[in-house]
Amino acid sequence: MWRVKIANVAVRAERWNHNIHYHSMLLRAVPPNAQSALDVGCGEGTLTRELARCVPTVVGIDTDRRSIDEAKRQVGTAGVDYVGEDFLTHPFNAESFDFIASVATLHHMDATTALTRMRALLRPGGALVVLGLARSDSLRDLPYEAAGVLAHRVHSLTREHWEHPSPKVWPPPETYTGMRRLAGDLLPGARFRRHALWRYSIVWSKPASLGWASLTGPWGGGVAQPSAS
Repeated sequence: MWRVKIANVAVRAERWNHNIHYHSMLLRAVPPNAQSALDVGCGEGTLTRELARCVPTVVGIDTDRRSIDEAKRQVGTAGVDYVGEDFLTHPFNAESFDFIASVATLHHMDATTALTRMRALLRPGGALVVLGLARSDSLRDLPYEAAGVLAHRVHSLTREHWEHPSPKVWPPPETYTGMRRLAGDLLPGARFRRHALWRYSIVWSKPASLGWASLTGPWGGGVAQPSAS
């Protein structure tokens, strides 16, 4: 089911954990010529700074003030605006970002509310990428659990696991099955994938056509909904 590459894996001094491992996958989803990006639950800004290398304007938002203060002290913050507030209530303008990413954050919020908010903030033609955690709840999950153990042991041979300082929530409230269903309901056409290191991903491109109408949501911005016409 999974092929774990062992050969030609160099020992790297930079930070590594189960979230950072998938950053390159997230960055590949950034649309060409994207001008603005939002990192939801940015923590101390590891992905935010990587986004700033390819997107001119980047906002990182997190409710944990200590993480935001640490992010501001890091090198490579040019072009980044760190916001220490609640993503669900901060007054962003509707459809104001070309790219939105969320890493290991969705399980800290109500998933339906958060995905609806992200959908509203994304410009037509933009991309939304979520890397998340969920709970296993069936025998079908056992092969993924076993793959996670194997992949973690293999990567640990060459990399030291970095424990991020941001607040943690465990266990995740949603199951993998529930998140797959939710993504399909809220983000038609989204790609949902399971990954070996106990993660899932959702990748969605917001349609650029007029088939999406903008409705007023409870956050002062539009909530994108399929048009009845």
